[in-house]
Amino acid sequence: MKILFASAEVDPFAKVGGLADVAASLPQRLREIGHDVHVVTPCHASAKAAHAASRSHRLLNVPLPRLPREVDIATVEGAGGVTVELVADGHYFGRENVYGEPDDLLRYQFFCRAIIEMLREDEWVPDILHLNDWHTAPLAFALRNLAWSNPRLRGVASVFTIHNLRYRGPDELNDFLAQAIYYADVVTTVSPTYAKEILTREYGEGLEALLGLRGETLKGILNGLNYDLFNPRTDPHLRHNYDLATVEERAVNRDALREELGLPELPGPIAAMVTRLTEQKGVDLAIQVVPEMVLAGGQLVVLGDGDAWLKDELRRLEQEHPDHVRLAPRYDPGLAQRIYAGCDLFLMPSRYEPCGLGQLIAMRYGAVPIGRRTGGLVDTILDIDEHPETGTGFLFDEFSPFALASAYERAVRAFRDPDLWLRLQRNGMSRDYSWRASATYYVEAYTSALRARGIVPLE
Repeated sequence: MKILFASAEVDPFAKVGGLADVAASLPQRLREIGHDVHVVTPCHASAKAAHAASRSHRLLNVPLPRLPREVDIATVEGAGGVTVELVADGHYFGRENVYGEPDDLLRYQFFCRAIIEMLREDEWVPDILHLNDWHTAPLAFALRNLAWSNPRLRGVASVFTIHNLRYRGPDELNDFLAQAIYYADVVTTVSPTYAKEILTREYGEGLEALLGLRGETLKGILNGLNYDLFNPRTDPHLRHNYDLATVEERAVNRDALREELGLPELPGPIAAMVTRLTEQKGVDLAIQVVPEMVLAGGQLVVLGDGDAWLKDELRRLEQEHPDHVRLAPRYDPGLAQRIYAGCDLFLMPSRYEPCGLGQLIAMRYGAVPIGRRTGGLVDTILDIDEHPETGTGFLFDEFSPFALASAYERAVRAFRDPDLWLRLQRNGMSRDYSWRASATYYVEAYTSALRARGIVPLE
């Protein structure tokens, strides 16, 4: 099967959030199991060097209402040898910011127009156009609308993945997300529980009725991890490498993390968050539970940037409790890896969480997650009280500091029981959250999309 994966960000060419990880690792896994996968993404400033170094360039005219614009598309190699098409344009792209520009709506509409021209002109034509979030959502309608007059497009089916339903685009009069939900052949989202949640008024963002029309063509497929990239046995960022058989040795990284952040050794657990500083991620809840952490002799480490008032609150707590709280308000992938390998508890007290990669990485590295019972956290964290032999962490229900504090207290009690704690760590590290299973489910979704278009897929 030939698959064109369209995304606003793709690691390592541009990365803001988890979408970049998915856009790199899912195509890699699909290629490994025998599919012909290309990825198309804008050439942001961080990708200029790769674009310039490519030996394969082609020019394409993109029609606009006034005058066409010429784009320079460079073919480069992505993760795992996947073909990546970098779409360069001096006016719309090449900027430092992937998102947040005043003309984002026009920028990503232009990107979608460029993809349509690729489908019309390139020799390689996909069977599946896999769209991701609002930036590529207009293509679901464009593909359906233009297929009537173009035999090439008539043979392409669309799959649209919602990574976060709340992000609908920068213009309240142009809801591209809703268009794609209606016109795509199959709609997926990034965990089974989130697929159910978005059918409710609480999580549906006003689109629950529209989503309900999809029936069985709305599918929840859990995101996976690139286990080659996130591997404590080989991770070059760590002071000491380890694996499931030597998990006790990760204590070296715990000591190294305290040393790096200037934290003293205390008897309680190191809790950590690697996240955007937003209320969606429950950072405000974690702030309110700091007194309980201090009383337990614990520490809180937070890596991430975001809302100014959350940074101010964390800085205040850092000043009040210099032995217990550290904030690193930046994007730092190396430090993130060392936090996963050095913390004891990983906090994800989210208001909602479509999937979440943090808890998956944490378990892979032997940290024990605490998460709210929502979205992908439900699908990936097994509460130890509910699963005494196979549990991997702690879940709580109510979005409140009291509920998080109660889960934290349970975690501290487990931390003080070495045998129980080691079982939690080993259980988490033993779970397989790679793309192995999820990529297979995506192939099934692609097959369903082709059949919905009346196309018999090649098995």
